[in-house]
Amino acid sequence: MTKQPTLRATPLALALALALGLSGCVSLAPKYQRPASPVALAFDDALANPATPANPATSEAAAQLEWQRFFADARLRQLIDLALANNRDLRVAILNIEQARAQYQIRRADILPTVNAAVTGSRVPGSNDSITSTYTAGFGVSAFELDLFGRVRNLSEAALGQFLATEEARKSTQIGLIGSVANTYLALLADDELLVLIRQTLAAREESLKLIQLKFDNGVVSKVDLSQGQSLVDTARVALAQQQRQRAQDINALVLLVGQPLPASLAPANTLAQTELSALPAGLPSDLLAVRPDIRAAEQQLIGANASIGAARANFFPRIALTGSAGSASSELSGLFKGGSFGWTFAPSVVLPIFDVGRNSANLGSARAGRDIAVAQYERSIQVAFREVSDALAGQSTFAEQLRAQRAVAQAEAERFNLSDLRYRSGAASYLDLLDAQRSLFTAQQQAVQANLQRLQNQVTLYRVLGGGWSTAKR
Repeated sequence: MTKQPTLRATPLALALALALGLSGCVSLAPKYQRPASPVALAFDDALANPATPANPATSEAAAQLEWQRFFADARLRQLIDLALANNRDLRVAILNIEQARAQYQIRRADILPTVNAAVTGSRVPGSNDSITSTYTAGFGVSAFELDLFGRVRNLSEAALGQFLATEEARKSTQIGLIGSVANTYLALLADDELLVLIRQTLAAREESLKLIQLKFDNGVVSKVDLSQGQSLVDTARVALAQQQRQRAQDINALVLLVGQPLPASLAPANTLAQTELSALPAGLPSDLLAVRPDIRAAEQQLIGANASIGAARANFFPRIALTGSAGSASSELSGLFKGGSFGWTFAPSVVLPIFDVGRNSANLGSARAGRDIAVAQYERSIQVAFREVSDALAGQSTFAEQLRAQRAVAQAEAERFNLSDLRYRSGAASYLDLLDAQRSLFTAQQQAVQANLQRLQNQVTLYRVLGGGWSTAKR
């Protein structure tokens, strides 16, 4: 260690200041430009603005409408709250953010020099059997890269893109979780409504079977009518068992989403027929770029891949590293902190790649390919979003009419059944007519419940694909 008691730490401080000033002056990354949107400029007017919406439309965009206001059912809001607190997929997404944040902070720390305090001692053999002792104590900077060509800064930018993409992925997970809880809950309401319908149908068929049995015992009807009546009863029992199984499976799915057993203290549930959700405005496809977390995540990945090209290009240029220290040095441990023992060292190094068997070129080619992949993934995320919104808008404009028509069919089949039942009891119609009317009524009633479920689930899906579910109401 060279002793310089008069200059103190000035040369080392000036060297570090110059290094920090020059660091990151040049970036070799390509200038980032957002790719053109590969979808139409507007959604189909017939879908975006249905002539007869199922429910009054809100003027608020889905991304600005808090889920607490979109879902009016108190029981559903409680379940969503539990899911946000306990769902394991969401918990993993949050922990991924923490991991990505730490990785970004590691890369960011490389931009500035790391200063360490150290005390060292060495004893080496000299001439004539003598031993040379050296003791040092002070502060040092080890192999700090002078980032003249932006390699370190671009690596930091790439890590930042990964961190921001992970944060957006967490938002996507939350939006998807809220939509899944809502759709599963609606399916459970449909299960309950179908169970009531099936039990009513089973009771009616059992009463009808008693009448047929009585007529058979008195020789009024044949064995064929009795067998058909028994078949209808058994068919209803099969449907009941199937629906009970489906309800149990939907409860299991809801428990998995919520992350815990369903508590007994939940608010009373509405019926599916009592549940209504507002129609949502579609907006423009360009709006999705700002509100869809999956699109924003893909763009952050693209920005990070673009920065990686700059880091790969910088590998072709000289890499300058600075190592230095300042402190006290003495040949005796007792004189380490005495006056006049100050000293400093400054040791820059330059490495210029000459022959690397094409490694740097391959790294650059890989970075460019990664950027092209990120562009394709970004464009695909936009196309997927456009398709999802278009499908949900198509549902919004058609499910209401389907439900109205299906309910009309069920009403007509109910009238047909009542008339067939009267005609059969009076002997004016065969049991085959009544049997057909019973089957058609049961099918129409089931389809009406399913049509209402599809309509409501489509509204939840539209809310999700338009970016709804991330904003939360202010507490």
